[in-house]
Amino acid sequence: MSGKLYIVPTPIGNLKDITLRALEVLKEVDVILAEDTRTSGKLMNHYSISTSLRPYHMHNEHKTLEGLIKELQAGRIMAIITDAGTPAISDPGFLLVREAIREDIPVETLPGATAFVPALVNSGLPAHSFTFEGFLPVKKGRQTKFTELAEETRTMIFYESPYRIAKTLGEMAKYWGADRQASVSREITKKFEETLRGTVTELEDHFKKNSPKGEFVICVSGKE
Repeated sequence: MSGKLYIVPTPIGNLKDITLRALEVLKEVDVILAEDTRTSGKLMNHYSISTSLRPYHMHNEHKTLEGLIKELQAGRIMAIITDAGTPAISDPGFLLVREAIREDIPVETLPGATAFVPALVNSGLPAHSFTFEGFLPVKKGRQTKFTELAEETRTMIFYESPYRIAKTLGEMAKYWGADRQASVSREITKKFEETLRGTVTELEDHFKKNSPKGEFVICVSGKE
């Protein structure tokens, strides 16, 4: 009899943002696959979870895939978590989920924290239809992506680092127009949580004058 793979979201900042069911699953599985065992170890200690942690991240997910599938086929019950949020959303997890499904191994995904959902709702931009783009290409394909999205009519959502936030907003102004409405949310659920709203140019100017810190979610209105 095959085992089972649980996809378990973890808090994106505030440790209280985890479901009772997620805690229950993490305590009962045989092993937890964690993006960074040191980061996840803090969460485990906070909730007195003693389940064994095993590294599973972008640098080893390909070479460990076959072995993990064999363990699941042998009856092992596993959970996969990332440093923050829901696995496979701009984080490791997709490869294992896809292969488990191919091998008819049961996969169950728990609902929970994902950074872009509160950022979208808090942006004030249309949320009935949107496209999540994750991180933009850093170099190759970046200009092409901006050009492709110039005709997108839905609200667009991006993840961005503090090192490129001003540059990215400037490029959005260049390719989509300086008056395109947007919001930038940072440090969601954390002590210094903040959401700024305005045109992409106004937001670019802000981050040129104020040193950006934290992890960012950018929401941009679609073409009218």
